[in-house]
Amino acid sequence: MTLALPFTVGRFRCFTLEAGLQRLDGGAMFGVVPKPLWERAIQPDERNRIPLAMRCLLIEHPDGLVLVDTGAGDKDGARFRDIYGLENEGRQGATQLEDAILEAGHRPEDVRWVINTHLHFDHAGGNTRRGSGDEPPSLSLSESQPIRLAFPNATYVVQRGELEFARHTNERTRASYLSANFEPIADQRRWKLLNGDVQVLPGISVRVTPGHVPWHQTVMISDGGDHALFLGDLIATSAHLPLPWIMGYDLEPLRTLESKRTLMEQAVPGGWRFVFEHDAHVAWGYPVKEGKGFALEGMQLVDSPVAD
Repeated sequence: MTLALPFTVGRFRCFTLEAGLQRLDGGAMFGVVPKPLWERAIQPDERNRIPLAMRCLLIEHPDGLVLVDTGAGDKDGARFRDIYGLENEGRQGATQLEDAILEAGHRPEDVRWVINTHLHFDHAGGNTRRGSGDEPPSLSLSESQPIRLAFPNATYVVQRGELEFARHTNERTRASYLSANFEPIADQRRWKLLNGDVQVLPGISVRVTPGHVPWHQTVMISDGGDHALFLGDLIATSAHLPLPWIMGYDLEPLRTLESKRTLMEQAVPGGWRFVFEHDAHVAWGYPVKEGKGFALEGMQLVDSPVAD
């Protein structure tokens, strides 16, 4: 399986990184959309779960290597991994994300910026690792092992509001926000906290796209009139292109609807490339208008281990 797929945005060389798979309930992933409709797009297994990628994005930037999102990481136990259907083990005890970075020709130590779309465990779990770093990496390290930064030379970037939201959970949100994924970064004073839509580096900007969570952000790479947008959980898979196809996991689905509407009004005429974080089979494509809805052209398919 190819773990790192290259593409260019103007002068920037980028890679989608396959950081593993998870399996979540199909009904939860499609909210109010009836199963006879959504299962035409993605077939569920015997537990009604659908396969979802945990795709990250690597950008070779003059100011340093940039990684967008980090997958689920390696800190959670067997029960947690079974509940969420996590499959992200790499070779020789590493995570699959680490293997993907190596396949792209880099090392975790080379990463200078980590941008999180938000801090849910499947997007920020790989921010940190268990162990001191002196022992061989392992997905089975004891919970007594210390937690360290997975990217020791990086500055981590997220919306200020998202970090505060992650720190003040309730019964609905606490299962997704695990402090081991973000507090060690605060302890090391390695967060760069953003306030709204900003340029992080020349050619790399973020825009707040609320709905899934209030401070969710998408990441735009732009150069020479070329644009690629890393969607995070705003449009989780290519099956979520229709405006009302919104995840049951979204805290504010009507805000998601408007975030998607505004985005599509710009992306389609602008010829933007959409990079999907959770589509197990489609890494990227270009949205186009089709009748009253949208379709995807120029799709890059993934050599996925998931059977159709």
